[in-house]
Amino acid sequence: MATYKKRGNKKVKNEVGDIKTAIEENSTTAEVFNTLDETASRSEEWVIKNQKNIFIVLGLIVASILGYLAYQNLVSEPNEKVAANELAFPKKYFEQANAANVAKDSLYTLGLEGGEGKFGFIDIADEFSGTKAGNLANYYAGISYLKMKNYQDAIEYLDKFSSEDDILGPVAKGAIGDAFSDLEQYDSALEYYEAAANLRDNDFSTPLFLFKAANMALDLGKSDKALAMFERIKNSYPKSEEAKNIDIYINKAKYAN
Repeated sequence: MATYKKRGNKKVKNEVGDIKTAIEENSTTAEVFNTLDETASRSEEWVIKNQKNIFIVLGLIVASILGYLAYQNLVSEPNEKVAANELAFPKKYFEQANAANVAKDSLYTLGLEGGEGKFGFIDIADEFSGTKAGNLANYYAGISYLKMKNYQDAIEYLDKFSSEDDILGPVAKGAIGDAFSDLEQYDSALEYYEAAANLRDNDFSTPLFLFKAANMALDLGKSDKALAMFERIKNSYPKSEEAKNIDIYINKAKYAN
């Protein structure tokens, strides 16, 4: 006698399971929405409670932005233009002094102190300290004092100068090293030569100040440090002016002491 398997019970069980799962999912979803509603309600209550403080903070932010924009348009930009125009006068004397064979100090002094009713580098650095021209005035003043062998003032003004330029930044640091070297403060000179060499990486200033630092280290009896810098010039900047006779200096450092 043939027998038949009953399939109906399994289908009913599956349907019951699906209904149960759906109920559970709906219940979980409902809980999530309830939680979101409660969180939203608490956030809304907090906003209502603190709306005065919120508006005050927003007002301060807006006022700060407007104040900054007003300062840029009404104060900063006009100052930049005035300072740049003022810088043209002492720069003329600085350039003449660099090209002259005689009376250099007189020309540098005119650049520093000004004349004919015009500001010099010192005044521009002071009066327009927050401008690009004021910053450059520190550089020109520092180099002028260095050329005049007034090393302390050279250090003071060059130390105030800052620049992202690949050449000017390292040259200013290196010039401070020169000033300390002329003051016979050789450890400080070495420090600034190293800083100048590492400030930017290029084929001009980096090998130049590595070379100065290495020779200063050699004079200070730091032959291992000198050797490392001479070898860096040879390996990393072989086309530089400093690399031309670098093997002589490498051997000198190797056999020092």
